[in-house]
Amino acid sequence: MSEVEADQPSMRADAQRNRESILKAARTMVGKHGTEASLRGIARDAGVGLGTLYRHFPNRDELLQEILRSNFDELAEKARILVSSENPLEALENWMDEVAASTSEFQGLAASMIEKRMDPQSPLHASCSSLKQSGDALVRRAQQAKRLRADIDGADIISLVSAIAWLADLEGLKPTRRKRLLNLLMEGLKE
Repeated sequence: MSEVEADQPSMRADAQRNRESILKAARTMVGKHGTEASLRGIARDAGVGLGTLYRHFPNRDELLQEILRSNFDELAEKARILVSSENPLEALENWMDEVAASTSEFQGLAASMIEKRMDPQSPLHASCSSLKQSGDALVRRAQQAKRLRADIDGADIISLVSAIAWLADLEGLKPTRRKRLLNLLMEGLKE
């Protein structure tokens, strides 16, 4: 159970089923059509009315936040593990590659992350901030090892990774091309 669910009063069984159906339909629809997938289509595929969708998720960002939460949590946990790596630059590069790959899974997510990272009112802002903090820890570790330029921070890393993921959206980059761009980027970031 997520922290949000733990803070909320118990949900009726039918309301919980509706919520789960909405999330399942949203994952499928966003996976196929990107972050701008039709909310009406999601409600239809979930077998609920649009009003029910909005009762559970008052706006698109809250729905996206919920379906992406586990991805963002996994990336943050991965960063916590990688921060103690013997090769901090390689750890940062591996994490950046995972962020780019994860972000590329949903068309439009990279653009949404770039936009929402600057909007503290957006439900996606917290997840984007969490990713930035994870990146900060890996960046500091690589800088302490004198492997990464001193003028880089987690916000730079998230922006650069988001740019690669955004290109993947636009150009349909294959993983090998995404990795090549990341390698080129890392060469420019080295101390």
